Amino acid sequence: MAEPQGSTGIGTQVNLPLSKAIEISFNSVKIRFGRSLITVSGIVLSIAFLMSIWVNTDVINSIKMAGDPKLDLILQQKGIDTDPGSVASMQEASKNTWLVVLSLLVCLVGITNAMLMSVTERFREIGTMKCMGALDGFIVKLFLLESSFMGTAGTILGTLTGLLLTILLTMASFGMATFDHLPWTSIVESSVLAIVIGSLLSLLGGIMPAYRAAKMEPVDAMAAE
Repeated sequence: MAEPQGSTGIGTQVNLPLSKAIEISFNSVKIRFGRSLITVSGIVLSIAFLMSIWVNTDVINSIKMAGDPKLDLILQQKGIDTDPGSVASMQEASKNTWLVVLSLLVCLVGITNAMLMSVTERFREIGTMKCMGALDGFIVKLFLLESSFMGTAGTILGTLTGLLLTILLTMASFGMATFDHLPWTSIVESSVLAIVIGSLLSLLGGIMPAYRAAKMEPVDAMAAE
């Protein structure tokens, strides 16, 4: 039996399937393609930077461990310490860590800002869905799916971009012989980790906007300009 309808409540709530939420979220991304493209571009740049740091570090460490005098000479000419345990190497690793953290924070803030703008633009749409009986959980699902779509696409593109560019630049700097010293196992692990981190960040970035949308009163949403 339906619950009594209050002044701002609804009498019957409808639990729509996940497939419907995916369809609505995907259509929302297509409708707002321009803004979605900007958001995805920010994610691509952040993850590409992350991958460039990780892959470059993996390659440099692999070259150091190879013990090739010619490659060691090139490293020294470029001002890279060939001793992994030296103070300079540890300072470089610490600097790279901070750069990666800042890059990921920028990525997280960009996703959150884009999703908050999406919520603001869709006040009436949210109010209509809630008046028609959409559950709060369904509204949350919509925005989390939307942020996940953009985040996953941006993360995969960023991972591939950062990986390819770093390998090409490394080979251009150290020569084709570098290809024989590429640590493919570490590179694959870094790529998988980057995709996981980017996907989680996109999900986290959509939580607050999704919660805000779900808690919106139908009457207030419909009255918004």
